[in-house]
Amino acid sequence: LASFGSTFGTEWIFSMGLLALVPQVCESVLEHGAVKGFKEVFSGAFAATFFYIFQNKNIASAMKEGTKTGVARYFFTGRPPANQHQTWKDIYVMYSKSHYRPAFTLMVAYAIYAALAREGGDDSRLSMLLVIVSALAWVLTPMLFSPLPRWLLIRQDLSDFGAFIVGVAGSSESEVLEVQERGRRGTVRSLYECGLAEELRTWTEASLLPLVLCATLKAIAGVFVAAVLPAEVLDFMAVYLVALSLSWVAVLIYFIAGLNNTMLVLSFLVWPAMLPFANKVIGDRFSNPSFYTRLPELLISLTVFFYSLGVVKEFALIFCRLLHSLAPRDTRCLSQCVRLCFVYFFVHQQQVVEASVILGMDFVFTVSLAAVDKVLCNIHTWFLLNGELARTKKGQRYMEKTTTFFEMDSLALDRDLWRDDEDEDVASTMASASSVRRG
Repeated sequence: LASFGSTFGTEWIFSMGLLALVPQVCESVLEHGAVKGFKEVFSGAFAATFFYIFQNKNIASAMKEGTKTGVARYFFTGRPPANQHQTWKDIYVMYSKSHYRPAFTLMVAYAIYAALAREGGDDSRLSMLLVIVSALAWVLTPMLFSPLPRWLLIRQDLSDFGAFIVGVAGSSESEVLEVQERGRRGTVRSLYECGLAEELRTWTEASLLPLVLCATLKAIAGVFVAAVLPAEVLDFMAVYLVALSLSWVAVLIYFIAGLNNTMLVLSFLVWPAMLPFANKVIGDRFSNPSFYTRLPELLISLTVFFYSLGVVKEFALIFCRLLHSLAPRDTRCLSQCVRLCFVYFFVHQQQVVEASVILGMDFVFTVSLAAVDKVLCNIHTWFLLNGELARTKKGQRYMEKTTTFFEMDSLALDRDLWRDDEDEDVASTMASASSVRRG
């Protein structure tokens, strides 16, 4: 359509979300006047865009989670005290399932689309700006609304989050019940414990019927995708099956050797190590005419493979849940099944990759914000949050041995008002005295 000069060749004509500004502008103009009303609405449009994209994902995730599990859980809305720093690790624990993992999935989908559209040239590719902004907003909004980014806090968060990703706390068989309890309280100690607690909560507490329906719908969607994909794409699945079998050997040794973290790392390294030997599995098709040309097929097949692996995991856990319901005993046996599937079906390994990507994005974005605050006199803190924190001097803590700047300004204003009233009273008294003398 773009080659014919049609307007419909663009990604969008007019965003309907902009209409939500109309009643807000009208209310602000009626309350504050035209100049101040327009200034307040449009000066906060950038921050409000990211905030409401993030909040709408909160609502969507709560709706999806409630439909899938039948349990209405509390979702943190992302509005902590303005003068309290949230660590990257705490933010990840709160938003890993509701925002970060969907954002990672959206990024992978966009990467596949960009790889496919590259073959058709620029005319056949849309910019997908709203998709990119949504994925970035889901990940970066907590960083954007975090006040006073400082280099010391960045180093501390980078170290703590990195230790959280590679930590092994909660991996022991005897800690399963403790992991589940820590997940309820939100006090998990490692990424392994965070992911396992979520899996245990889903497969041991949620209603079975919604889980069966969701797994069935995923299986139907997977069959449909496999039916419409060309056989050339599905040929790459053989390479992944070989890599998966070798990874399972490493995972088996990981459990037998007393949870040796080295074997868990080897289960990762098997996948890139298989690339040089892919030609031995499917022949020259893997790199013919070139690896770069086959990259879209590689990405699509890898995504389909892990999607299928997740569906198989869900049906395996449904079977374990059915066995447990037929002979209900202690839930430790079901919890151990969930623990094994958590590693064997690469749920933990995928979460490590996702968390590492999130760590890199958080680092780059927070360093950028710290540089902006350093060079431009805390303009990020002043503009996106409030002038109270931005007026805090370097090396000084907000409200340390002092009242708020707002209260200090109010006291100064009150003193000025009283001084003006006293001056007027003195002037009127002197005028009255002079008029009496004249009389």
